[in-house]
Order: sequence, then C-alpha cells, then structure tokens
Amino acid sequence: MSSAQDPFYIVKEEIQESIDKLQSSFHQWERISCDMGDQVHLTKELLAACESIEWQVDELDKAISVAGRDPSWYGIDEAELEKRRRWTSTARNQMGNVKKAVVAGREVNISGTASVSGMRRELMRMPNSQQADKSNQYTQDNDDFIQSESDRQLLLIKQQDEELDELSVIVGRFGGVGLTIHEELLAQEKIIDDLGMEMDSTSNRLNFVQKKVAMVMKKASAKGQLIMILFLVVLFIILFVLVFLT
Repeated sequence: MSSAQDPFYIVKEEIQESIDKLQSSFHQWERISCDMGDQVHLTKELLAACESIEWQVDELDKAISVAGRDPSWYGIDEAELEKRRRWTSTARNQMGNVKKAVVAGREVNISGTASVSGMRRELMRMPNSQQADKSNQYTQDNDDFIQSESDRQLLLIKQQDEELDELSVIVGRFGGVGLTIHEELLAQEKIIDDLGMEMDSTSNRLNFVQKKVAMVMKKASAKGQLIMILFLVVLFIILFVLVFLT
C-alpha cells in the first residue's frame, strides 16, 4: 500500500495541518495584549483545537496499537510501527506544549501576573527546535516507506513470474497427455475400421458359398445332397476356425 493510500498518512497529514494552524494561532495569541477581548476568544479557540488534536492523536495511537498486533497483515513492519509511534509522540508534545502555555497564560491573566511571556517562549522552544527534526524525520520516513513498498512490489512480481512458469509447465503436460490420447483414439479407430472391412469380406464369402450350395443341391440327388451338406458343414467349421480363432 502506497503512502497516498495508507490511512495513517492521510490522517497524519490532517493532524499536521491542524498542528501548523494551532502554532500559527498561538503565535498570534502571543502578540495580542493580555487585556484585549480578542485574546480571550482566541484562547478558547486554541484550547478547543488542542482538545480536537489530542483526540485525533489518541485515535491514531489506537490504530497503531491494533496494527501492532499483526503488522504483516497490514503490510508494515516493526520499524514502521516505531516511526509512527514516534510521530504521534512528537505531535502530542507539540500540542501539549501549546495547551500548557495557553492555560498558563489564562491563569496568569486571571491572577494578574505579568511573567507569562517568558514562560510561553520557553514552553514553545522545544517544538520550534523539533520542527526541523520533524520535517527531516517525515522525509526519511517517506523514503523508507517508498523503498520498502518498492521491495514488496518486486517480490510480488517475482512470485507471480514463478507461478506463471509453473502454470506453463502444467499446461504443457496436459497438452502432451491430450496429444497421446488423440493418437490412441486414431489407432483404435483404424483397428475398428480394419475389423469391419474383414467382417464384410467374410460375409461376402459366406453369401457366395451359400449361393453355390443352393445351386448344387438343386442338381444333386438325395445322397449327393447329404454328402454336400456334410461337406458344407465341414467347410463352414474350417472357415469359422480360420476367421474367428486365428
């Protein structure tokens, strides 16, 4: 499965866009004066966005846990699972740092303390420093995933070629068996034709003999007819033996 079709990367991009928008709104929130009503409204939006991102990251962690039970079924390995866990951990830290800074700023506004700006910058220092690492890691993850996917495709193509070769051998064997059966049928048909011709020839001979016998019996006396009958019986036995027993 390519990264464009993998649900993880689709959700990952959506969460990353939400985090980028969250950080942009947070920087805008930092520049707003504490006594302005816009900051209160923006604070609510930031906290709501943090809750939404936190829920999405939790759901993504659950999906990773399910995939971790049988990675091969989902077409991934342990290294890919570990990369996905690291990304969700980084996303959670980025969202958490923004949420902490906003909550701290809101509490400072309520208590009237003016030391929140430095603390917000300190809390945001970690995600800013991680931004470049995240980008490099994301690029490396994509390269590794593309390489692993390419290896899988090559392996599948090789397996398909082997299966096609085996199928070709089996088809060739069936073709040889079919040709042998065809030749055997032709031979049997020739034998049957020869036997039919021999039977026809024998029948013609018997008919000829019967006609001759009838003619002789008409001309011969009673004694001669008896001799002729005996002669014909002996001749019939001889012909039967020659035709059917040899």
